[in-house]
Amino acid sequence: MYWIYNILLIIYWIGLIPVILYRLTFEEGFYERIKQSAGFMPDSLMKKIEGRRAIWLHAASVGEIVATSPIVKDIKKKFPEAVVVVSVVTATGHAMAHRIIPEAEGIIFFPLDLPFLTRRILDLIKPITILLVETEIWPNFLRIAEKEKIPVMMVNGRISDRSMHRYMFIKSFTREMLGSIEKFCMQSKIDSEYINILGADKNHITVTGNTKYDQTYAQVTKEDKEALQHEFGFGCNHPIIVAGSTHKGEEESVLSAFKVILKEFPGARLLIAPREIMRGHDVKELAEAQGLKAICRSQMTEPVHEGTPVVVLDTIGELGRLYSLGDIIFVGGSLVRTGGHNILEPAAHGKPILVGPHMFNFKEIYALLSSRNACRMVKDKRELLDAMLELCHNKELREEMGRNCLELVRENRGATQRNTEELRKLFEEHQIIP
Repeated sequence: MYWIYNILLIIYWIGLIPVILYRLTFEEGFYERIKQSAGFMPDSLMKKIEGRRAIWLHAASVGEIVATSPIVKDIKKKFPEAVVVVSVVTATGHAMAHRIIPEAEGIIFFPLDLPFLTRRILDLIKPITILLVETEIWPNFLRIAEKEKIPVMMVNGRISDRSMHRYMFIKSFTREMLGSIEKFCMQSKIDSEYINILGADKNHITVTGNTKYDQTYAQVTKEDKEALQHEFGFGCNHPIIVAGSTHKGEEESVLSAFKVILKEFPGARLLIAPREIMRGHDVKELAEAQGLKAICRSQMTEPVHEGTPVVVLDTIGELGRLYSLGDIIFVGGSLVRTGGHNILEPAAHGKPILVGPHMFNFKEIYALLSSRNACRMVKDKRELLDAMLELCHNKELREEMGRNCLELVRENRGATQRNTEELRKLFEEHQIIP
C-alpha cells in the first residue's frame, strides 16, 4: 500500500509544479516554506537544537496550534531541558504558532511526506519523541519514525465523523499506520472508540480531555479589553456582535441579521472574521452591498469611526482575544456543512454563543455547552436573527449563558496535564531522559 501512496504523492507534486513556480514568483515567504518542506532547516534552528534532545510536536493548522499551545507550555515547565520543535502544514498555522507559542525553540513547515525528505529531516532534528496533535497521520513520516525507533504519541486526539468515514475506506492501511503510534491520548470517549475501530490497540488508548479548555493565549485583562475597545471604536456601543470563523454562504446571513439589529440598536457594532483571511475584502464588499459601511482590520490606522458599524477581521491570531469584546457570539462553519469551529474560545470569555445546525466536528463540546444553556443552535437565517434579537433585549439571559460557559470551562480544565503525564510514562517506558 505504501508504494501506491508514494506513486500518487509523486504524481500529485508533479502536477503542482506550475502552481509552485507561480507561488515562488509572486508569494512572499513561499520560497522559505518550500525550502523547509524539502529538508533545509534554518541555521538558527540547527544551532538551538544541536546536541539537545528535541520533542517534536506536529500540528496541521490554526485549530491544532491552539490545542498545542498549552501542551508546549506544560512540557517546558515539566521538562525544562528539552528543546521543542513545532511543525505545521499551513502558512496561517505557521503565523499563529509564532504568535502564541513563543516557548518553542523552532517552528517549521512539515516535510513533504516523501521518504527521502522525511528521513533527511528526522536525521537533522533527531527527536527523542514525536507528538501528533489531534489526528495528523502521515504514512511515510510514521513508518520512518518507527524504523528509527522514535516513539510516537497522539495528543489531544480527535476523529471527526468525516475523517472516520474517509479512514474506513482504507481501514487496513490506517490500521498499519496506527500501529506505528504507541500511545493515543483522545479528547473523548467517542474519539477513543473511533480510533479503536480504526485499529488502535485499546490498551494504548487513554481519554484525557480537550487541551483547548486549558488555552490561555486569548486571556484578556481589564486593561487589555479597554485598549481593544478604544482601538476598535467599540467603547460605548451596544450590542457588540462577533461572528467568528465564518464561511462563504454565512456572511450574508450574519450581515442581514445585523442590518435589522442596527435599525433597532443604532449603537450596535459587528466584528466579522472570515475563516479564510484572504476573503476579508470580499466580506467587506458584501457588507457594503447591504448598505453597511465597513473597514478591514488590516486597513485600520486609527480607532474606527462611529459611522462604520462593521469591522472585518482579516488578520491572523487575534480572534481568540477579540471574542472578549462581544455581547453576542456567532461561531461559523455551522450554518454551512463545514462542521463548525472552536466554541471554547468564546466560552472561555464567558460569552453567550450561537451556532448553526452543522456542528458535527465539535458535537461533544456543543452537546456539553448546550446542555447547560451556554450555547444555542439556530437552524437558519431567520432563527439566527430571532436569537440575536432575543439576546440583544435580554441582558439577564446573556449573563446567564456567559456564567454557564465559564463554569463549564473551569470544570473541564486539566487535559494538558493528563497528556503530559502520558508523555512522562512514555519516556519512562523507553528510558528516555528529556
